[in-house]
Amino acid sequence: MGGPGEPPEGTPEGVPGGAEDEYRSVVFDESFVRAARLQEYSARERMTDHTPAVRRRPPLRRGLPRQALLLVLLIIVAFGTAIYMGVRHPYQSAQAQRPVEPLRMTVVPLAPQGTVPGAADPGYLYAHSPAAQFAVGAEGVPLPVVRRTAHFTDSQVVAALTIAKEYIVASSLYPEVLTGGQTRPVRALLDPGQLDQFDQSFDRPAADGRHAPTGWLVRFDPARAELADREIRVQGSLQAAETDSSILEVGADHTFVYALKPAGSAAHAPASLFTVRRELQFRFTQDDLRLHQVQIVVSYVQAGPLSCAGDSAGRFEPLLAGQTAKAGSPPGTDPYATDTAAALCGSLAHSAEPKV
Repeated sequence: MGGPGEPPEGTPEGVPGGAEDEYRSVVFDESFVRAARLQEYSARERMTDHTPAVRRRPPLRRGLPRQALLLVLLIIVAFGTAIYMGVRHPYQSAQAQRPVEPLRMTVVPLAPQGTVPGAADPGYLYAHSPAAQFAVGAEGVPLPVVRRTAHFTDSQVVAALTIAKEYIVASSLYPEVLTGGQTRPVRALLDPGQLDQFDQSFDRPAADGRHAPTGWLVRFDPARAELADREIRVQGSLQAAETDSSILEVGADHTFVYALKPAGSAAHAPASLFTVRRELQFRFTQDDLRLHQVQIVVSYVQAGPLSCAGDSAGRFEPLLAGQTAKAGSPPGTDPYATDTAAALCGSLAHSAEPKV
């Protein structure tokens, strides 16, 4: 029998105190209701009793799709290939890749047959010498009439002649090179393939036909002589010719006449003339023209008045006004040494000296 106030068969279902009492602790707040997702099943889903009540959404993919990644990869490969082809063209000829040849040089001192003539006025010496009609400075290195070749345009030929002229002027006319011991104005114009030979020539001078500084440029012993007149007299010519489809050569033949006096002497000390003839052969590739640089393959130099017994490889030690050549012969030549050049010496003709 039930308790007081309770029906005999218990509280009926659906009325307060019934079966719903066990769910009273469950609270559906507003955030839960809003987060709930309603899904209406299709007819097929309603007919299939094993269909899950909640359908899982496929996971979101982070990052770029596979097609986009492939496109980016293709762009990177194409860009890298374009850069590589621009730096190293696969159709460059083997001749364009040929190694740079070392400079072959010959320096011949010319000894006077008597006393070196001199005068206080350098202009007087020039006027009474074969250099009387020579131009002054770079004006004595004019460019010839330019004609294009089979594989080089007019502008390329002009560029080659201009670079050759710059080298001649820097190595033969700059006072800081002639008596100051500077080499940078000359070195800056060389093809990188010849820089090691150039540096070795000045670090360890040798009369071996490869490493004589006077084969690269004109320079005097500053302890012995200095310029008496900076207006150096020059005469010569330049010629350009194509040797093959990738090489343009320029031949230069110039005579330079310097007025010198003893180092540290008075302003009106007697001056004398010193003559240097330089025959140079320059070589240019397309890269040399583009980079404004030059290769020198041959240097043939005659200079005097000098003593045959002196060392003309490192610096010229000119004989000055009133001096005569020292007795002696040039250094001996060993015909069994294949890596040395023959020591040469000539006589300076009287006709090459000023008439005073």
